[in-house]
Formats: sequence, C-alpha cells, structure tokens
Amino acid sequence: MNLQRAYILLAIFYSALIVVGLIALMAGAGSLVSIAQLLVGAVAVLGLWGYVLGKGFMNSHSWRPFTVMLALSVVLQLLAVFTMPVSNADITWLLSGAIFSAMLLAILYRYGDRDQDLWASDEEIAEGHHLGQLLENQPELVVEKQEADRQAKVRMVKSGDRYRASVTRCYGEQEETFEQSFKRPSTLAYFVQTFTCITLQDLRAQHGTDKAPAA
Repeated sequence: MNLQRAYILLAIFYSALIVVGLIALMAGAGSLVSIAQLLVGAVAVLGLWGYVLGKGFMNSHSWRPFTVMLALSVVLQLLAVFTMPVSNADITWLLSGAIFSAMLLAILYRYGDRDQDLWASDEEIAEGHHLGQLLENQPELVVEKQEADRQAKVRMVKSGDRYRASVTRCYGEQEETFEQSFKRPSTLAYFVQTFTCITLQDLRAQHGTDKAPAA
C-alpha cells in the first residue's frame, strides 16, 4: 500500500466517523458539546480531503490557526475527562474527539502551508513556471515599477532548490526592505503580486512575452 492510498483510506475512515457521530446525535446520544465536536470534526475532515486530493479548500491562512485551535481543544477535552465530573457518554465523546483530532494535527498543519501549488491560481502556477525557467538560465531577475506615489523593486534569485525574493518598497518618502524565500515558484509569483505594486503582467512584460506562459 502506497502512502497516497493510505491517506485516502484515512480520509474515508474519518468521514465515516462524522456520519456515525451524526447518527448518534439523531438517536439522542449527545449534547451541545458533541454538536460542537462534530462541526469542528467536519471542518478537519474537509482539510484532510483537501490534503489528500491536493485541492485548496477555504483559505490557506485559515488552516494553521484552525490547527492551533484543534490542538487546544484536544488539551481541553482531556482535561475535562480527568478533572470534571462528566457522564460515561460524555467521556466517550470527549476521549474519541481528543484522540482522533490529535491524529490530524500534523496533516492539517502541513496543509496550511501557503508554499504549495494547491493554493496557487492557474495564472500564478503558469507565471511561476515561467519565472523558474528564467532563473535556471540567469543568476538574477530584477523587476521595477513606479505607480503614482508607490515604487517597488524586486530581485529574484534561485539558491539551491529555493527561490528568494528581495523587495524594496517606497511609499512617498517611506522605504522598507524585506526578503522571503519559497520552495515553489508559483508562491514567488503570488508573493510579488501580493506584497508589491508589481503585477504578473508586469513580470511578463519585463521578462517574457505579453502572453501568459504555458504551464
């Protein structure tokens, strides 16, 4: 069994747990806490399927805060089991929720990493492919743009298997400089467009054709 098939089986198993939980609630075996657990669990299973299928569900910036919240819920559920007078039914819900949530933490944390093609648009993937090819053939790319009172300059290089962007931004008389590195060239394209006034069209105009490159 390969790893991908194992992840698919895991996602199916967790989906089945959500269905079983819904059936239990409909049968009257649960409480408001159980409903909250199922809602959180359903979101976690959505993230698990997104990771397995390589699809971006919701927003990349949502998943790591959600993972932190999930980790805190695991701790709180275990504390409730060992420190509070709860019924046997509630103990079952709390323990099962804590155990199965804990198993998802590492997967959902990795899923929330923005530096993956699954979070990139088709245009960012295409432009990233183009930038990656250019940086294979030349040591550095520089893109500059001035727009009204804003000015930006980006230097891009490939260092090993990572792409590094050094940005200088000017707003009137204010200037700031920062640097970031990425595994995926599509994330480099996203970064430049998001944190400067430089668009993907500007990148193509200064380093390529006026048409989007093919992936």
